[in-house]
Amino acid sequence: MRLKDKVAIVTGGSRGIGLATALRFAEEGAIVIAGDLEQTEELTEVINNNESYSGQVVFKRLNVADRASVNEVVASIKKEYGRIDALINNAGIVRDSRLVKMEENDFDTVIQVNLKGVYNCAQAVAPTMVEQGSGAIINASSIVAIYGNFGQTNYVASKSAVMGMTRVWARELGPKGIRVNAIAPGWIETRMTSGVPDKVIDKMMNWVPLRRMGKPRDIANAYLWLASDEATYVNGHVLSVDGGARV
Repeated sequence: MRLKDKVAIVTGGSRGIGLATALRFAEEGAIVIAGDLEQTEELTEVINNNESYSGQVVFKRLNVADRASVNEVVASIKKEYGRIDALINNAGIVRDSRLVKMEENDFDTVIQVNLKGVYNCAQAVAPTMVEQGSGAIINASSIVAIYGNFGQTNYVASKSAVMGMTRVWARELGPKGIRVNAIAPGWIETRMTSGVPDKVIDKMMNWVPLRRMGKPRDIANAYLWLASDEATYVNGHVLSVDGGARV
């Protein structure tokens, strides 16, 4: 088991990629704290089946955009488990609109969750990881941070900034034994993409050599590898998981 007895925080852990990641980590022996605004039925089902996994999944109410909420959750995890081995900064939202129509609140909200939330969580766990002399922080960026995307000024700005922060933290925390990397997912079948018209999906798939959308578990597996000891010399890297869309 690649994460036996490791303590991992997965933000946005109640659904989609976050839920798939929590489950995947538990399968590999981790104690997973799924942090989110609410405990969904899907997460409840995973928690109720904890005996089926080598590890376990627990829920903690977490608002990544609220620093007090982040500090409270991180402190409770440190107190209960004594360590934090991995942080998966997965939580994210979209509020799409063209530049000329975008509301200021929509811009601010996306930045607050997708960017400030990543900063809040990383800064909160860093002292514990420094104290341990080890840890892995893995941030969610996106393929759109590389190419841009129509109607996503706020989302692209947040995901591009996450790439930059990842590289800065890799330099700052690497000497302390902490690895910081990012994932850049392509088109993944989640609630976030479920409302996209079929004709748009078909057009996007023409750019993907594998000619299909990814599954949440595809991203979970990438998070798993970067959090595991198999990636102990990987630091400051942005791993694209996009079916070859960058080719």
